[in-house]
Amino acid sequence: MSYALVTGASKGIGRAIAVSLAKRKHNLIIVARSQDLLEQVAAELMAAHKIDVKCFAADLSLPGAAQQVFDWCNQNKLEINILVNNAGYGLAGVFENHTWEKHSDLMTINMNMPLHMIHVFLPMLRQQPHGYILNIVSTTAYQALPKLALYAASKSFMLSFTRALQFELKRTNVSVTAVSPGSTDTDFVNRAGMGPKAKKNAGKFNMTAEAVAEIAVNAMFKKKVEVITGFSNKFAAFMAWLLPKRFIESTAASFYD
Repeated sequence: MSYALVTGASKGIGRAIAVSLAKRKHNLIIVARSQDLLEQVAAELMAAHKIDVKCFAADLSLPGAAQQVFDWCNQNKLEINILVNNAGYGLAGVFENHTWEKHSDLMTINMNMPLHMIHVFLPMLRQQPHGYILNIVSTTAYQALPKLALYAASKSFMLSFTRALQFELKRTNVSVTAVSPGSTDTDFVNRAGMGPKAKKNAGKFNMTAEAVAEIAVNAMFKKKVEVITGFSNKFAAFMAWLLPKRFIESTAASFYD
């Protein structure tokens, strides 16, 4: 019996992806920091969709967390055929106003942890009839973003890595997909510490987590390499490529003033 493993699955896009997979009758392993929230999600999904859902509570910013998740799966003889790297967050504001410890944690969660997860689970994924890796990225990957600088840079890294890894694996049974949402109706803006203006601007373009999740899961199963959710987000990414970078960066910075 195979499982889909979803990080950051207790709320937001991660939870919505877990629901989308549960509707398709995929058994789940859901990972996040809060055991209570995970158990609540697991109970709801098992009752509604008659699947098996297992929980693993872990702080993914800690060293070796990915290896701990893998070892637990291995010890419990849980085969993974879908790996969803969703956990991530941002830090709003000027780069120097945050401590190095906060920046380091962000880089661990947004880059090191998903790479480590892929590294430890890839041999198992290659043993499955079909293996899938889904990396939740962001439309910020397509431009430098003042006042959300490290978050955007971390997502650019993940987008580039996803495309390269997919090319390396193109003749194997494992596909790799990057899905880039824009503003989504989750707790992201609060955890990132965005101000009232940024929250208001983001709210104008919000998609629901459920809509993003459906696009993401469909793209994964279609083995697409790179998908941006929503027309307005596709248009914004195109304009970021087309227009002068200084203009785009100045416009983006004003979004957060």
